[in-house]
Amino acid sequence: MRACGRQDPGETGEGVGALRPLRLSVQARLILATAVLSLIVCTAIGVALDLLIHDRMRQDVFADTQRATTEWIGSMGTTFPPPVTTSYVDLIQLVDARGHVVAASRAARGRPPISTLWPPSDDRIRHGVACREDECLMFTATRPSPQEERFLWRGAPHVVYAARVEPPLLSTHRLEMIIIAGGLAVSALLTWIAAFLIGRTLRPVEAMRARMAEITVTDLSKRVPEPPGGDAVAELARTANRTLARLEEAVEQQRNFSSMVSHELRTPLTGLRARLEEALTYPDVDARAALRDALSTADRFQAIIEEMLLLARVRTASPHDREPVRLGDLVREEVASRRAGLLIRVHVEEELQVLGNRVQLGEVLTNLLVNAQRHTRTVVEVRVERRDGQAVVSVRDDGAGVAPDDRERVFDPFVRLSEGRRRDPEGSGLGLAISRAIARAHQGDLEIEDTPDGPCFALHLPLPAPGPDAPPR
Repeated sequence: MRACGRQDPGETGEGVGALRPLRLSVQARLILATAVLSLIVCTAIGVALDLLIHDRMRQDVFADTQRATTEWIGSMGTTFPPPVTTSYVDLIQLVDARGHVVAASRAARGRPPISTLWPPSDDRIRHGVACREDECLMFTATRPSPQEERFLWRGAPHVVYAARVEPPLLSTHRLEMIIIAGGLAVSALLTWIAAFLIGRTLRPVEAMRARMAEITVTDLSKRVPEPPGGDAVAELARTANRTLARLEEAVEQQRNFSSMVSHELRTPLTGLRARLEEALTYPDVDARAALRDALSTADRFQAIIEEMLLLARVRTASPHDREPVRLGDLVREEVASRRAGLLIRVHVEEELQVLGNRVQLGEVLTNLLVNAQRHTRTVVEVRVERRDGQAVVSVRDDGAGVAPDDRERVFDPFVRLSEGRRRDPEGSGLGLAISRAIARAHQGDLEIEDTPDGPCFALHLPLPAPGPDAPPR
């Protein structure tokens, strides 16, 4: 059992933090990986080079010693000429079966037999290394043929030894040390080159990081530097700049929206406060009338706030609960819900079907019909048609229309033209802004178009792509 109030080191963050491994940066990990990989490759090449050099040197030494033995045996006759030596092979001996040196080169005289290795008659040339004290000799033992032995020594077996001192590269670890030093130097050079190239490659990323650290909500106009070319880093910079541009646009819209909201709410709020202060200050003021006015103003507040919330939701979220919507049926339902007394003509050229939120699309049609009824003189015309691969719902009235300079401005929040303000003083100016936001959330658009009969509001919606799961159009 543990004593109360005590904790194990593992239960606190200290023990875990102390054992947490060191996290290296991407650049450090790439350089370390390059260093390890280059060291492995250089080690493999060094081992292969060491083996190759050792084998080649042994072959060259044994080729020299073998040549010396065969040439001396070939020169023997009734007399024994002295062996021909070189600067490399200077130890040559003729040894009989009893191990006595019969003849030898000047450097090999007085020496015991170079080796006791005695080649058999069926393998007359053998190579080997003989070490005595501090000296190692690489030698070749060559036995004359039986015919030569009968001719020269009446059949007595003899062996010719030719040897040279083992080269320092073979007798010591000098070659290995040279190869190790060279491998480390090459590995260090490759690591330095990789570090330089990686640093140069990641330099734009570091520049982007530094610039991103400078960007704040109060100043979104800065952009990250874009390196030339079309590699991944350049594409990352362009994507970051496009994202910053969208963020700046969204923040600017939010600021403008907040400014417009505060401006639109300030006037009715000032009127409400004045009306209530008047009722409190002057006893002869009808208190019930003041409360009714305050309640009416509160209703307008509520309507504006609800429309603002709807606009914010539509702008920040894509349409949910998508379902097939028949535009002809939706138009007929919305027209049927309008009040009587005003002629509304509906022309459905084709039963078009789109994917979207039925309630939101109905909200767009309602706003367009209310706007048309507000400005028309005698008739409102609604048309559903296919145009350029899209479904288009156009609403036209026979009123004065919208001036070309105002055709984009009317879609801004709280913007109301003088004619609309005169016909509907209580309006909020959010209906068209909400309608366009809904249209764009459905990957479509809402705009004012010129037609032969005058300007009209046109709702463009994409038709679903053909496929096995696509609804019928």
